Amino acid sequence: MAPTSTPQTPFGRVLTAMVTPFTADGALDLDGAQRLATHLVDAGNDGLVVNGTTGESPTTSDAEKAQLVRAVVDAVGDRAFVVAGAGTNDTRHSLELARAAQDAGAHGLLAVTPYYSKPPQEGLFRHFTAIADATELPVMLYDIPGRSGVPINTETMVRLAEHPRIVANKDAKGDLGRASWAIARSGLAWYSGDDMLNLPLLSVGAVGFVSVVGHVVTPELRSLLDAHLNGDVTKATEIHQKLLPVFTGMFRTQGVITTKAALALQGLPAGPLRLPLVELAPEETEQLRRDLAAGGVQL
Repeated sequence: MAPTSTPQTPFGRVLTAMVTPFTADGALDLDGAQRLATHLVDAGNDGLVVNGTTGESPTTSDAEKAQLVRAVVDAVGDRAFVVAGAGTNDTRHSLELARAAQDAGAHGLLAVTPYYSKPPQEGLFRHFTAIADATELPVMLYDIPGRSGVPINTETMVRLAEHPRIVANKDAKGDLGRASWAIARSGLAWYSGDDMLNLPLLSVGAVGFVSVVGHVVTPELRSLLDAHLNGDVTKATEIHQKLLPVFTGMFRTQGVITTKAALALQGLPAGPLRLPLVELAPEETEQLRRDLAAGGVQL
């Protein structure tokens, strides 16, 4: 049974986009995934996104994706939302992944803008609508034009929000003005998908985060969120500024790379990366260690 959702917070407030642990030989580490998921929920996450970009979804098979969803749901699904990435640049493949995620027990779907193809807005609308029609699960859109090549325009967001199962958006557009208009006009539950902008997005109407740095600072993210919700803007700003070295350090290079390195520094399940991603060089690992320590992370 999934945790209780509300229209305002359909997936909770603090979610971490979880890495996919691998064994030393590069195989899927389901035991490690369950241990990591348990650790993250114990730290204060309301939900986890699996099989997203941070989960190395471009390099995991469909079968591995389904196994991962099932394992994480078994570990934490009674106390946290498990949202499965189902978006690709092939609508038919996305529908297959969405149905498989539902069969594996996922509580919701994350659907990224189709990448590389650069479809027009009507193509985006039809793509996301097809995913929402494919299952009974609620859908979180994922707007990240820096990777996908095209934004989801506000007018398209407003049209998509009319679908009863499209309930949220993960915003990694980096445009507070557009976010303000889209939040006001669409009514979608808005989640920050850019950790550096977590606090600014809250100020224009976001309800929570889908975070990468949540792997190492979930309690601090919860404190920031709680302070903002309680009207203590000064405290929220202080926490935001304390976390600046973490936000910076975790994105000096590709986020999966630094996240797996940070988890390894803490003795948590992570394992190697699959090509084309590669491990940090020793000097980069030392820089990450300094960044995390500057932000108060215990290593």
